[in-house]
Amino acid sequence: MSSARSTIPGIRLGTAAAGIKYADRDDLVVVEMAQTATCAAVFTRNAFCAAPVQLAKRHLTQESPRYLLINSGNANAGTGQQGMQDALDSCHGVATSAGCKVEQVLPFSTGVIGENLPVEAIRGAIPGAMGSLSGDGWEAASRAIMTTDTRPKLRSRQFEFEGVRVGLCGMAKGAGMIRPDMATMLAFLATDLSISQALLRECLANAVKPSFNSITVDGDTSTNDACVLMASGASSLAPVVDRDSPLYRQLEHEVTELCIDLAREIVRDGEGATKLVEILVQGAADETEARDVAYTIAHSPLVKTALFASDPNWGRILAAVGRAGLDDLDIDRVEIWLDDLCIVRNGGRVAEYTEQAGLSVMGQKEFTIRVVLGRGGEQAQIVTCDLSYDYVKINAEYRT
Repeated sequence: MSSARSTIPGIRLGTAAAGIKYADRDDLVVVEMAQTATCAAVFTRNAFCAAPVQLAKRHLTQESPRYLLINSGNANAGTGQQGMQDALDSCHGVATSAGCKVEQVLPFSTGVIGENLPVEAIRGAIPGAMGSLSGDGWEAASRAIMTTDTRPKLRSRQFEFEGVRVGLCGMAKGAGMIRPDMATMLAFLATDLSISQALLRECLANAVKPSFNSITVDGDTSTNDACVLMASGASSLAPVVDRDSPLYRQLEHEVTELCIDLAREIVRDGEGATKLVEILVQGAADETEARDVAYTIAHSPLVKTALFASDPNWGRILAAVGRAGLDDLDIDRVEIWLDDLCIVRNGGRVAEYTEQAGLSVMGQKEFTIRVVLGRGGEQAQIVTCDLSYDYVKINAEYRT
């Protein structure tokens, strides 16, 4: 793997300012895929999924997508039938401008929930976004999809297969309402390989589990979560990707690593976050209970505020493990570590542990909380952040 320029042959992106919520900044993105492209997506499992999520799912079953339409500032969620009509009307705007079927346009929205989408403003800005379509449009697009993000999240990778260089590029947005149950708030990835939609979706599903589906900022699953993987088919030298080929295995690995990079950037940029913390649970009877323990720790307000304060209050971690719902947990077999510092063993504090040593680890910007359950050989890792004063301020003032 090597770093790569943010461009994928067969994929063009354009941006425009529709004035949806933010003044003097682009908030609308159009992504154009080559006619040879395939596209796969996974979406939120929130029962109140937004209108664009519902419509994008429907369009994916009807036609091969050619365009993505993304807006920030308004989620178009909790808007009923009007929201569905607004999402469809927005897609019509792209279809009219591009000369394609409306079903070939997938809509995506992020922002405030419960407010109607300003369709006329969006449709008025679409020609400008179409006019700015460029293979170099990734950076501008990564900024246009931001809401409370403090910085864009854009990553590129390259790898070689039998002497052919393959490109990957991805952008994501998200800082709050992050406890994905498929992906993240929004993420868009692309490669220039040729691959079937079914195999592309399998690749994406396998990539999101250890990445976007293994992070949390605040435990809230968004109504608008979506992750899209596009394959432009523009590489004339690389073979068509087959499930049993080494190229597929390499592609899945690289897509997964790209997703992990973007997911960790989301946590680092979590609303008000000052620290990135990995929670690794080992020695579990199965992966499910390992993830349950990890998420219980990650979602504890007491643990998260201790992380912010650099306070090695290990009792809060101990309590979270104990209330994670594991049957017949033998507390004498549980170990709790901060990086390489063991805090708890045999049901209590390790005799040689010192508060100063705990403070030293907790004062770092990034570290690992490791829990060993002593129940089996399975493990899981979740990446989270602390809970600061600024998180409360940002969310208390979000609509003002």
